[in-house]
Amino acid sequence: MGSVRAVVLEADAHYACLTHALSNEEEEVMGLCIGDVVETEAGCDVYVTATMSLRRLDKRKDRVEISVEQLSNASTKVEEMSLQHGKRMRIVGWYHSHPKITVWPSHVDTDTQAVYQMMDDTFIGLIFSCFNEDKSSLEQSVHVTCFQSVPASHQSTVRHDSIAIPIVITHGTETRQHNSAALKELPKIIMQEECDMFRKANSCKTDFMTTLHNSSVHVQALSKLNSHFLLPLLKVTARSNLTAKKRLKDVTHENEELRRKVTELQAEMKELLRTAE
Repeated sequence: MGSVRAVVLEADAHYACLTHALSNEEEEVMGLCIGDVVETEAGCDVYVTATMSLRRLDKRKDRVEISVEQLSNASTKVEEMSLQHGKRMRIVGWYHSHPKITVWPSHVDTDTQAVYQMMDDTFIGLIFSCFNEDKSSLEQSVHVTCFQSVPASHQSTVRHDSIAIPIVITHGTETRQHNSAALKELPKIIMQEECDMFRKANSCKTDFMTTLHNSSVHVQALSKLNSHFLLPLLKVTARSNLTAKKRLKDVTHENEELRRKVTELQAEMKELLRTAE
């Protein structure tokens, strides 16, 4: 295939990525982008229609990793999605967050991206920069960028440079159900990560005060998850539910009006046929 010309990111997939990015203010989070690649004369367009959040193998502030097992399981799930939607879908990229730092990819990001591109040259990377506060206005901003890796020049001290890929956010409905399900799974993933950290911290023999400290940190993390993530997500879901109900009511009314008009037209046709006879 040719080089990637642009990335089209559906609004629901963008919302799922952004929600995941905003779930952790201190550490990077990550997931996979699902969709398809369309080849044109000017290059390839990558369509991201859904996302898949992943549990982190190692919780760090400056990097995230995907295991071979995670990629294998994700590929199986994407195949099931393809059958469900009746269209070709595959893993087309990955996303991760940059909390409190610039949106531009680091040398670790470009090296990781280069490895993915060795398997698929159209594989793209998305970065969501969040929790960046403007000290003058005290307002926080969120930025997103799409990139690929290219070999660095001989004079460079790093192995790879990044090139920005144009990104367009658009509305879509084909995978809305999957993105909603992904949002519902996200709290479970974060909860599992916190529980794994707690078990790991207490896996070796510790004194009473250390155990008490670990338990306090664990409870604090779960409380933060509830207040900063679950409750806002429930409110958004409730608003979406109200919007959907209103839309359903409008569509039902419109359907009834169309049925009434069809009945009237049928009666007119019968009358015209009777008159013609």
